[in-house]
Amino acid sequence: MRTLAHRLRIVSILVPLALLAACKSKPPPPEAPDYDRPLGPGERALRKVDDPSRVPLAAAYEARDDALGQALERSERWFLKPSTVQWFPTEEVTHEQAEASVREARRLLDQGLPTAEFVAEFLRLFDVYESVGYDRRGSVFFTGYYSAVFQGSRTRSDRYSAPLYRRPKDLVTDENTGEPRGRKLADGSLEPFPARSEIESSRMLGGTELVWLKDSLSAFIVHVNGSAKIELDDGTAMYVGYHGKNGLPYTSLGQLMVDAGMIRADERGLAAIRREYARDPKAVEALMQRNESFVFFREALEGDWPAGSLGFPVTEMTTLATDKHIFPRAGLVLVDTRGLARGGGRSDVLRFMADQDTGGAINAPGRADIFMGVGPAAEALAGEQRSEGHLYYFFMKPEHIPPPAQPQTP
Repeated sequence: MRTLAHRLRIVSILVPLALLAACKSKPPPPEAPDYDRPLGPGERALRKVDDPSRVPLAAAYEARDDALGQALERSERWFLKPSTVQWFPTEEVTHEQAEASVREARRLLDQGLPTAEFVAEFLRLFDVYESVGYDRRGSVFFTGYYSAVFQGSRTRSDRYSAPLYRRPKDLVTDENTGEPRGRKLADGSLEPFPARSEIESSRMLGGTELVWLKDSLSAFIVHVNGSAKIELDDGTAMYVGYHGKNGLPYTSLGQLMVDAGMIRADERGLAAIRREYARDPKAVEALMQRNESFVFFREALEGDWPAGSLGFPVTEMTTLATDKHIFPRAGLVLVDTRGLARGGGRSDVLRFMADQDTGGAINAPGRADIFMGVGPAAEALAGEQRSEGHLYYFFMKPEHIPPPAQPQTP
């Protein structure tokens, strides 16, 4: 008969072995998705879809509305500007191919064909491409943005003390791309434009205030979205739009607040940010300073607002913002993801859209931003739009591109 001491010795040997085996078999924790992962050397942002039948064209076609036609018409007019040729070729898509693709897609969508007939004709004329996504398996993270409505004043007061600034005269940008190059010094040389913390602490832009808002969070939100409608204290409305930036990196305030333990990872929307700002504005303002990016504004005409990066108004639930360094501009896309329904709850977001905008946080093939509209309802939708999905592009097959029109002889 084994003694108690013998049995205990066996247990003391087996238990660590069992624990060691369990540790060895336990898989490592998954890495957090890096949606901002850039393309590597020689990598492409788009890849051709070998089996277009898996792309939900029928559902997107049946969900089309008048807004899509309006957005594509704006893209079509944009291509008529001679200056637009500078943005092509992108991903080997030529200006001629991109322009013809928008024109033909709009014509086909307007015909009102039966769904099956539309899909067949569309796939006959168009090649289908997909963003490679952050993981090179097509996974794209879709967020939302909107145009805010705030109260403000053209003059500073105790009620309105947070400014939006006009574009500084010494900000230099590339004349073709609009990308910031730096700050021009008296001797003509350039230096990096200061970061948000220095701009705001030094008051270096004093005298260039465009309008005053109630608080620093309101101004910060306008910076993130790039435009706003300001209901002024004199009863009139003012529309402000993007007019340049300092060119330094954008950092998400929501993510900074998650990292600081102020809010949970699943509540990074504006509602949680506003709640924490009301509770402890100084703490939130300190985190705002860690976003080095700073945006400048100009007053816009109502009919030109809210304008996207291509210089014309964006369209609710139809304009998409992507990284314009890697994706072709102004074309027809299909978004397949999930989002907040206007009546509450989650629903599919499966729509044709137009790639007509960009944003400071939209970099790399794994990120895209849907324009949700104007005002509080759009803000709620934008705040809850945080879902993975797939992003498709459509370009005419070269053999179907009509030849350029020949000039008429007098």
